[in-house]
Amino acid sequence: MHVLFIIDPLPLLKAYKDSSVAMMRALHKRGHVISVALQSDLYVELGRVKVRAQPIQLDMEADLHAHSWWTQEENAVETEVNHFDAVLMRKDPPFDMEYLYSTHLLETAQRQGARVFNSGSAIRNHPEKLAITEFAEFTAPTLITSTMSRLKAFHALHGDIIVKPLDGMGGTGIFRITENDPNVNAILETLTVDQTQTIMAQKYIPEIVQGDKRILLIDGTPVPYALARIPLAGETRGNLAAGGRGVARKLSEHDFAIANRIGPILRERGLLLVGLDVIGDYVTEINVTSPTCFVEITEQTDFDVADHFAAALEKAAAV
Repeated sequence: MHVLFIIDPLPLLKAYKDSSVAMMRALHKRGHVISVALQSDLYVELGRVKVRAQPIQLDMEADLHAHSWWTQEENAVETEVNHFDAVLMRKDPPFDMEYLYSTHLLETAQRQGARVFNSGSAIRNHPEKLAITEFAEFTAPTLITSTMSRLKAFHALHGDIIVKPLDGMGGTGIFRITENDPNVNAILETLTVDQTQTIMAQKYIPEIVQGDKRILLIDGTPVPYALARIPLAGETRGNLAAGGRGVARKLSEHDFAIANRIGPILRERGLLLVGLDVIGDYVTEINVTSPTCFVEITEQTDFDVADHFAAALEKAAAV
């Protein structure tokens, strides 16, 4: 296969722990060809969705802590997106208007024969925080609103809550508001921008101290290990970007129940790869843009996540 990655600039990636790099290396081992493009390299000309794609070569012996893990020995090519056997949308959030436009371009490319994973429409239709509302049986008490009075009533009811913006990533903008917190008004005014932006509030889940688990779903089936991202002492957020420590753990029976309920539904909607964030028994987010944690799970277990994904991609692209 010739696989196109729509991705952030390669020099900015931390290759030693980047899931997209792990995917590339697994695909290379299987004999596939890799090209990369930036989101801005997508365009439409005379009704056809095209891309400026750069073929790259991978050095499988390279030090992944350096920038020499890849080279470009050929010139970039301008071609229709449907030229590739598979297209992977791996651009990191934020999910801004440019990202939204890209999902529309990719959806059009699919109508023109491209094989895109995750599909443009599926990414667009599953905002990562709002998507949990479809599976309320697995979620903690949750409120989504921009109205201060509703947020304050929710806080009064539950006493200890988490509030966060709908478009954040890596733990940014997440606040814990405890009972009698003197900053509650200031926090809510700031996050809602004086009641003009919708946010999410959730009842605080004490099990966060045991880790915010990332459960990976590949082609609707869970990877048998999750990465529990354990917060630093005194920290509420378990995100690795916020200093959390990642520990691989076998999925519990309840983890499997969540994954087996949600996985097949999302698979049928065009989501080959999904990352469920689970704290205790509750799903807190459904990540569909560029789920991570491949490297950490693979390094700590006997399960090669990237190779498993590469096999699933081969199967999906051949359909």
